[in-house]
Amino acid sequence: MNILTAENLTKSYGEKVLFKDISFGIDEGEKIGIIGVNGTGKSTLLKILAGMEWPDQGKVTMGNNMRLEYLPQNPEFEDEATVLQQIFKGNSPVMKLLREYETAVEKLNDDPYQPLLQQALIALGQQMDELEAWQLENEAKAILTKLGISKFDTLIGTLSGGQRKRVALASALINPTDILLLDEPTNHIDNDTVDWLEQYLNKRKGALVMITHDRYFLDRIVGRVFELERGKLYPYPGNYSRYLELKVEREEQVEATERKRQSLLRNELAWMRRGARARTTKQKARIERFEKIQAAKPTEYLNRIEMPAGASRLGKKILECKHVQKGFPDHGVVIEDFSYILLRNDRIGIIGPNGSGKSTFLNLIAGVMSPDSGNIELGTTVNMGYFAQENTYLNPESRVIEEIKAVAEVIPTADGGLITASQMLERFLFPAAAQWTRIGKLSGGEKRRLYLLRILMAAPNVLLLDEPTNDLDIQTLTVLEGYLDEFPGAVLAVSHDRYFLDRITEKIFSFQGEGKIRSYAGNYSDYREQVYAAKQAAEQAMSLASLAKTFRTPNAQAGWGVIPERRKERLPKMTFKEQQDYEQIEAQIAQTEEELQDNNQLMHDLGSDFGKLTELAEIQKALEKKLDDMLNRWTYLNELAEKIAQNEARGTRRETRKHEH
Repeated sequence: MNILTAENLTKSYGEKVLFKDISFGIDEGEKIGIIGVNGTGKSTLLKILAGMEWPDQGKVTMGNNMRLEYLPQNPEFEDEATVLQQIFKGNSPVMKLLREYETAVEKLNDDPYQPLLQQALIALGQQMDELEAWQLENEAKAILTKLGISKFDTLIGTLSGGQRKRVALASALINPTDILLLDEPTNHIDNDTVDWLEQYLNKRKGALVMITHDRYFLDRIVGRVFELERGKLYPYPGNYSRYLELKVEREEQVEATERKRQSLLRNELAWMRRGARARTTKQKARIERFEKIQAAKPTEYLNRIEMPAGASRLGKKILECKHVQKGFPDHGVVIEDFSYILLRNDRIGIIGPNGSGKSTFLNLIAGVMSPDSGNIELGTTVNMGYFAQENTYLNPESRVIEEIKAVAEVIPTADGGLITASQMLERFLFPAAAQWTRIGKLSGGEKRRLYLLRILMAAPNVLLLDEPTNDLDIQTLTVLEGYLDEFPGAVLAVSHDRYFLDRITEKIFSFQGEGKIRSYAGNYSDYREQVYAAKQAAEQAMSLASLAKTFRTPNAQAGWGVIPERRKERLPKMTFKEQQDYEQIEAQIAQTEEELQDNNQLMHDLGSDFGKLTELAEIQKALEKKLDDMLNRWTYLNELAEKIAQNEARGTRRETRKHEH
């Protein structure tokens, strides 16, 4: 069932047309991803759907009683509100009640012996029961915790920008709604939280429309992709992978049409050059046809443009960290005794929870901060480019081409050629007509793209990228990834974008809190597999340790392979525990032998993975020790059973002889 319809939407800012006469519908429960180059109007379209802006032409119609929630890129906050008050900012009766209840709790905490406040809280509690609001409050706290916000009474004004964005995201998710609009929801959250959000949105039943550059996110959630390109909207059924297939097909069709147009143009041009013998109606029509074909312009695809890598020469010594340590009074140690020698072709992805020290690490390498102890040595030929989370100042009155030329007019490429500032701008999705635009008129994403290009124009040979995927569109990321493929230097990138990390990294530094940094070989998917295997191995080891502990208790509960001194004497009978062991041990030995066989096969299959092989070898050692102990126990119990049987047989014979006499 259609719950929202957009008809003939047109929106312009001055001379710039964002989109013209676009129409589409949103069905109940449908999940849609909006993509396109920054500056094409994605966020503006979302604002129009949310009723935050009006189109120049066209209209948006929503079904009766439909509820809509919108998360903008830059949400507004009340600095004096607590986290929970900000979460419950909606105007529905439930949200108003939850705000009143949280306020009453705060007042009662300040003055717990005030009878009027106690009565008010009791009355609000009864209303909470009637509206079934308790579940909503619990869900809000659960979502906040998942997003890394655990102190619910903290004032919004004291939170960082990233924490505020996560509070706003929680607010959008918790509000009961039929249509959820999200603008870049994965910005400012770490990889584990992105995984959780992906699962949450997949389970959510209402309609979803979101702008995101996270390609795995698009691939695993959406069922339709809208692409905004040069003022038009192109809908594609399916997820991001399907969009790529259909996009190629559409481009091939356009190319075929263009080849046909060029062929017609050549034929018509040849006729025009011969000259018209008479100005007949037929000839006039042919002239008009020629002019029409000539006026038709081919479609250009910016994402096809390749970006050559330019870099200055890099010497043998690049960068060496020696026992680096860094901490802060409010956060404790974030980097502890870290040492590493950076190699020429290193491609390192840096991951970890927010606040674990990832940006601090890049700041230390870039020389923005100094370590508390240890030192960082740079080679003399290092030309470092640092793409920080916050853009450095861009003069709003300066023009795009002027900003880039101020860094360099031309730069050398890896193949020995040269490329001009204007050519670099074109390759970085700033066509010639846009290069004379004043920076103040650019969108946030376009400014971010320009800032990145300005860094690359300095021809660095070591690149530090702090959340490069924030606010960059997919086309720009594709160009950047192509650039990094050819980049003849080292790259260290902090990112929560799983696709980007899989695409460019060959090593992962995982910041695990309390200053600990662990290195993993491979890209992000390899890292996840190694972490999962280690977790499975740890759980299995704990299970084995628990089992071993059960059979290592003294005396009557002696464990496998442990024969108490008193058992060395002839015993007339087994204890209750020994009898139990005797009845079960053969089946347990068979099970352990089967586990050993399975582990051997796994070691054979994963023989090329050194990390996993080490973990499996530890499991093998524990299983072999367990089997040895079991066999010792089995030998002892069998001998004991034989002695008891012999003793009973001798007793029987004695009793027989006694009766005979």
